[in-house]
Amino acid sequence: MQTLLRAKYFQRRTIPGSVRALHKDYRPGIPQNFSNYESMKQDFKLEVPEYFNFAKDVLDQWTNMEKAGKRPSNPAFWWINGNGEEVRWSFEDLGSLSRKFANILTEACALQRGDRVIVILPGIPEWWLANIACMRTGTVLIPGTTQLTQKDILYRLQSSKAKCIITNEVLAPAVDAVASECENLHSKLIVSQKPREGWQNLKEMMKHASDNHTCVKTKHNEMMAIFFTSGTSGSPKMTGHTHSSFGLGLSVNGRFWLDLTPSDVIWNTSDTGWAKSAWSSVFSPWIQGACVFAHYLPRFEPTSILQTLCKFPITVFCSAPTAYRMLVRNDKASYKFKSLKHCLSAGEPINPEVIEQWRNKTGLDIYEGYGQTETVLICGNFKGMKIKPGSMGKPSPAFDVKILDANGNVLPPGQEGDIGIQVLPNRPCGLFTHYIDDPTKTASTLRGNFYITGDRGYMDEDGYFWFVARSDDIILSSGYRIGPFEVESALSDHPAVAESAVVSSPDPIRGEVVKAFIVLNPDYKSHDQEQLKKEIQEHVKKTTAPYKYPRKVEFIQELPKTVSGKIKRKELKKTEWETI
Repeated sequence: MQTLLRAKYFQRRTIPGSVRALHKDYRPGIPQNFSNYESMKQDFKLEVPEYFNFAKDVLDQWTNMEKAGKRPSNPAFWWINGNGEEVRWSFEDLGSLSRKFANILTEACALQRGDRVIVILPGIPEWWLANIACMRTGTVLIPGTTQLTQKDILYRLQSSKAKCIITNEVLAPAVDAVASECENLHSKLIVSQKPREGWQNLKEMMKHASDNHTCVKTKHNEMMAIFFTSGTSGSPKMTGHTHSSFGLGLSVNGRFWLDLTPSDVIWNTSDTGWAKSAWSSVFSPWIQGACVFAHYLPRFEPTSILQTLCKFPITVFCSAPTAYRMLVRNDKASYKFKSLKHCLSAGEPINPEVIEQWRNKTGLDIYEGYGQTETVLICGNFKGMKIKPGSMGKPSPAFDVKILDANGNVLPPGQEGDIGIQVLPNRPCGLFTHYIDDPTKTASTLRGNFYITGDRGYMDEDGYFWFVARSDDIILSSGYRIGPFEVESALSDHPAVAESAVVSSPDPIRGEVVKAFIVLNPDYKSHDQEQLKKEIQEHVKKTTAPYKYPRKVEFIQELPKTVSGKIKRKELKKTEWETI
């Protein structure tokens, strides 16, 4: 395959009119890396060496395989944007460029092993290089979404005590506005075609940097990255991950849930600021030697997404439920995806009706996975397994997952409780170390021998897990326990509802009742609202248990969300209860 770069910094070229498929045809839904769920559970073993560094022990090994002709001609990284520009890198290219970047971090930025680096970049090639360069130097990567405000950036710089920040010209002014309040910050790198006073220009420096760099020898339990949680319940927390917790732990995602091989091309649409991007845009694919595909879109455009899936040889597609909801609403009845064979979803529960609509339009199932910033895959729907729409699937081979009561006792099938992962006597690889600088919060996640996820759910008789709600989102009404997701799922099936959020609201008789905040589809905004409320309430009564219907309904223009797009139910609930 033609490589666009060897010793020099990457160049871009126009996307060719046709793209040759880089994989063999085969039947959808048939696993490539395992026989069935039971064999997957039995075969999975993860040996953690004393020393481990993903850049050296995984990426550089794929470079060796590539040079020896023992890997398909897939690129390791394939990037496009909406302007007809394209980048294709081999693993050798990734190695050369990331070593240049590593030298810039250690020499020009004077960073030492263990120093923290905040990286706030959109989905451009430099973001991937920054990830690898931090691994090579032993510096600690702290990703941030480009939707962060000046206040958010200040909070992250001060909380993390980061010594370096890497961003673009859009966010550089916000950094400059708060930099004087961040005593640890001493180095600023900008990714821009233009110079900026007080900043070192990465693009210019890459032209002259040497690619002669020796990767540091890191122990498997050294800190590799810190991820700020999305902040759905309080201020974002700093979640620490080691070189092995993601670098080795995410092998369960790549091998089994994503079911990748070196012939695959995976496109994951997650924002670069979140752990899901580390999951499916860095570690999981490259552990398997697959190609990471990226289409840089400044905003989500359903038509562009669908056209890209049709045009390029993307075999695996992973996106959030919100994205799938937008895609199935697209006007075109169906799209012909010549290469696509495996679709996945994570981030929050996906509604069963969206799975059905996607299957009707594409002929493909959506395999839901459940995990957290703190973990790798906890539960998932895997190829070859019966999909129960609305279920999170079965436990991943990485963890022993149980439903627990308030005392840490394991509950039988059918009973709702807290979702927990066994961590004693042996803490599994794939779990975060602790919340940085917050021992109280870290301690609160332990109950007996288990890590408590903070989510409520239950397991059915077949061993499938079902999400109910975040623990603090449960609604207690007249003795009934109601999870908002089930009500929201029923609401989403009504044609008037574009989005909804369900919370508890005070009631003098029932203690609390279900209240739905609803964003209407444009065609329904002119309808009689009182009549529409009654119609929606009756619809929920018929779709789910009658006691779960929203006794209160409020139509709003938009829902409050975190920068990662998750609904801030806590904020809505607070407005309901603070007047009491």
